[in-house]
Amino acid sequence: MKITWLGHAAFLIEGRDRVLVDPFLTGNPKASVSYDEIDCDIICVTHGHADHLGDALDISRRTGAMIASIVEMSMYIERCDLKSVGFNLGGTAHIRGTDITMVPAFHSSSIGAPGLEFSAAMPVGFVIDSGKPVYHAGDTCVFGDMKLIGEMYMPEVALLPTGGFFTMDPKQAALATSLIKPKVVVPMHYGTWDPIDSDPKEFERLVNEAAPDVKVTILEPGQSLEV
Repeated sequence: MKITWLGHAAFLIEGRDRVLVDPFLTGNPKASVSYDEIDCDIICVTHGHADHLGDALDISRRTGAMIASIVEMSMYIERCDLKSVGFNLGGTAHIRGTDITMVPAFHSSSIGAPGLEFSAAMPVGFVIDSGKPVYHAGDTCVFGDMKLIGEMYMPEVALLPTGGFFTMDPKQAALATSLIKPKVVVPMHYGTWDPIDSDPKEFERLVNEAAPDVKVTILEPGQSLEV
């Protein structure tokens, strides 16, 4: 399985299917590709904020990829005449050859449609199994039930926000890593703008203290991890 960081919280996970998560590419100063260069089979959106919903609709429209999201967001997506699977916390959507399980995240969520700003239900994370389980935490603070996510789904890779201000900072994310206990953890959602310009090396140092058995892999946008 190949996991490529596209910048911010956007990842392309290539296993049995090509799964694109939170494709904020247009307007992303750290994006490694443009939205019209990405091909995928499935798109997962953790919540409605523009830096996560991003280019999902345009990419789905071009590729025909199914969008997986919480049910209220899927209603909006379907009103845009796109294919969507709307499900909810604890549920697993079986799309093509991939299992996508929706898990909690603690954040906020809204969609800024032209002339309208509206709530997009609640934010979520995903455990995506397209060959090996990968936990994309979305935007969140650390919370105790991350331990349950680790115990139940045993993700080999955790993709965790570390930028602070809007999400966990390196200290919280290191604690989250110790709760989840993946084999590999990858920091994300940092360095895009000044308020979240945290140091991934500080995250690595803290993980080495809190969860020394977990390997920290720091990627540059466009770089990939093979698992």
